[in-house]
Amino acid sequence: MQHSDVPDLALPHAFPRPVHWLATAVAIACVTALSSLVQPGHAKAVQPEDGKAATAAPAERTAPDPSAVRLPLDCGGVADPVVARQTAGDLDGDGSPETVAAVHCDSAMGTPPDAVYVLTRAADTGRPRLVATLVGPEERRTVTGLAVRDGQVEATVLGYSSADVPSCCPDVEEDINWRWADGAFHRGSPDDTEQV
Repeated sequence: MQHSDVPDLALPHAFPRPVHWLATAVAIACVTALSSLVQPGHAKAVQPEDGKAATAAPAERTAPDPSAVRLPLDCGGVADPVVARQTAGDLDGDGSPETVAAVHCDSAMGTPPDAVYVLTRAADTGRPRLVATLVGPEERRTVTGLAVRDGQVEATVLGYSSADVPSCCPDVEEDINWRWADGAFHRGSPDDTEQV
């Protein structure tokens, strides 16, 4: 067995004492205090060279909320308009989605007709606004399907073959589409009309 020339003594750091904990706490406090004094520089806005204010990009590209717009559906003061269905998509190719909403008066009886509205965001304020009525309530239609596909609005609606058909029982189903072109929505020919 070999003997070491180094005496067998306990090293000071092997057994922490209160003075070690105090030294550690002081060191952490110093680092924290120093880091609060050193902060990154402030951001600076870059002004355009022509001196004009830059136009801010839209903060969000979300579809407009139909509940944020006063819709032109007259419920006669006895009911409130209700959004029955809604969908969204870019209909005019500007990169921002529009909302298409089927809305009717909230009625406990009968089959209230739907109106189909298109909403967009105003370019200057970003607020939702109504831009088109695709189906008016006077047409006596009930929307059972609503979608935006490939920049086109597609709807499945129930209607009536004549004024003699009771409101409770629509007897015609029709698929309709609309596409934005030349500053207006153009209605496509029904794909299929059948008695239901």
